[in-house]
Amino acid sequence: MPLTVGLISLGCPKNLIDSEIMIGHMQKAGMTMTPEPELADVMVVNTCAFIDQAKQEAIDAILDVVRARESGAYPENQKLIVAGCLSQRFQKELPALLPEVDAFIGPDQITRLPEIITEVMDRTVQDRNFIQGKCKYVPDWDTPRYRLTPPHTAYIKIAEGCNHGCAYCIIPMIRGRHRSRSQQDVVREAEALIRSGVKEICLIAQDITYYGMDKWTDARPNRRSAVDSSRGESLASLIRALNAIEGEFWIRLLYTHPAHWGDELTAAIAESPKVARYVDIPLQHISDNMLSAMQRVTDGDYIRNLLRDIRKAVPGIAIRTTFITGFPGETEDDHQELMEFIEEFRFERAGIFTFSREEGTKAYKMPNQVHHRTKARRYNEATMLLTRLASETGQEQIGRQIRVLVDAPGVARTEWDAPDIDGTVSVPLTLPVGEFATVTVTDAVAYELTAE
Repeated sequence: MPLTVGLISLGCPKNLIDSEIMIGHMQKAGMTMTPEPELADVMVVNTCAFIDQAKQEAIDAILDVVRARESGAYPENQKLIVAGCLSQRFQKELPALLPEVDAFIGPDQITRLPEIITEVMDRTVQDRNFIQGKCKYVPDWDTPRYRLTPPHTAYIKIAEGCNHGCAYCIIPMIRGRHRSRSQQDVVREAEALIRSGVKEICLIAQDITYYGMDKWTDARPNRRSAVDSSRGESLASLIRALNAIEGEFWIRLLYTHPAHWGDELTAAIAESPKVARYVDIPLQHISDNMLSAMQRVTDGDYIRNLLRDIRKAVPGIAIRTTFITGFPGETEDDHQELMEFIEEFRFERAGIFTFSREEGTKAYKMPNQVHHRTKARRYNEATMLLTRLASETGQEQIGRQIRVLVDAPGVARTEWDAPDIDGTVSVPLTLPVGEFATVTVTDAVAYELTAE
């Protein structure tokens, strides 16, 4: 009998791809996947550890499996493997804290999961911690992978790791330095996906604007280097290559860093009709004081000019962003500047988070930590503003004809909406799933639209 494995995938789309790769390798090894954990010989929990909330969700998921096994709801001899960022980040602490777990693996061990499962089942494991050193793995176009997204949409991870030193972020310590795939490799994967019927390619990495810069040979990039195809493969050259693939599909850009934008990238987007008129640029703040403290290597004037340039070059583009409130040292003046900035630029899609104090980051030991009540108040004020602006943005869409991609019977998304992140459109049930359609907006509640 083949081994039966259940998998719980937590966190971001980058982690989802890791889960897809694990499943692909397990299936290649002859293992059977099940969505019913009570039938599994092995449970794998692929975790996130970016902020406190993600860590708690991961720990809860692990302990849920442990308790179910102890209560008899799951098989008593079921094995439990914890994968992902939580394992990588706390590789020294977790084996002692979670003795019920049979093995810990990080992002670099995902292709070895079948052999690790075999060792666990054969009881030949000498050390439950399989993590070795810093992350170096990067997937290839033909890496075994079982997609967990709908058939018409897919993520492509164009790079791993991050070279930025943002004061609040733990990711470089978990995922390692930036490592770009070759452009040819990414294009081959995209071509295969499009041949299979995919209508939306979402490019992801920790920072897709840094794509290719780690391979520059003439000089190392600095923290403000702009996308530049004259120095090698870049996000701009990749966009042009993907846009040249035959077929009807969207190219969606997720996770760009404002510091690396430049005229070439903006022009590549404007000149490529297959690029969805949507870009994700996490800005985090607008106050020079905060941007400096966060080590974002940008300033308020640079950001304002960048946004104006993008909107001028690409009419109708939706700019999605996120902000952090309550970062150490944030004053009322900083907060008010952020509020005024949000009001002025009226982002088509936006979200806000309270600062999460993460051990191991530069911000963890910073003085002038903001009181949790102050953080909550500022978060609530910003949320109320964003909610009002979202409502106004939605109302502006009423009466417009828009192109949508149908995700499920009666449910679609616009170019302005990334899967599982932004809004949806209620559409007629007769529209075919996985295809594009043109509809007219009849009603709106914030980012949620109704169309016919």
